[in-house]
Amino acid sequence: MTPRARILYVEDDINLSFVTRDNLEAAEFAVYHCTSGTDGWTAFQTGSFDLCLLDVMLPQTDGFALARQIRAVNTDVPILFLSARADRADRLTGLRLGADDYLTKPFSIDELLLKIDVFLKRSRATVPPATAQVRAASSLPVIGTYLFDQANLTLLRAGLNDVLTQREADVLAFLLNRANTVVRRDDLLRAIWGDDDYFMGRSLDVFISRLRKRLSADPAVRIDSVHGVGFRLVIPAVS
Repeated sequence: MTPRARILYVEDDINLSFVTRDNLEAAEFAVYHCTSGTDGWTAFQTGSFDLCLLDVMLPQTDGFALARQIRAVNTDVPILFLSARADRADRLTGLRLGADDYLTKPFSIDELLLKIDVFLKRSRATVPPATAQVRAASSLPVIGTYLFDQANLTLLRAGLNDVLTQREADVLAFLLNRANTVVRRDDLLRAIWGDDDYFMGRSLDVFISRLRKRLSADPAVRIDSVHGVGFRLVIPAVS
């Protein structure tokens, strides 16, 4: 049987990991389990995974450090933290590192499975029927050779869909509404994150990098960094 997805699961609690892995495999996921951050990083480098589940308090390399390593080489794979550390500061740290969500222990298996499904759907491109695609195209904003469907978190180009995360779509919409003009970094942070501190700024950089990659197929479209100020989404005029 072909698994629904390959999951890297890094957790040093043997009892919890046994139960969680058993439920994930019952839901037809292929699970690769590691008990330390160091082993998790080795597995990530040598394997191919669709999603990562990371504990925070891990031996050798903790979950936050592991997430930094993963994000340094892959800005797209969904990362979910599963942690007993429920402090707001820990949750914010995880999200600022580019994680897609942070669940505190004890967590519901049903909630975990639901979140996994949501993030896998967002990270995988799905192509709608051609008639529906054409019908929707006339009302979608144009970004060079792309169509941007913010409501459905999608960039459409040449009949292919690239599914965005909610945060990616929010950032792109903010820049698009001010296309070809400089957007101040602090304005963007306050509008999307609600604050403009250093760590949220680092998270913004991750999402800008993701969007640049997603828009890279059209050389006429780019997101410029304006040193000391912010960003500018450059798009050609629609003829």
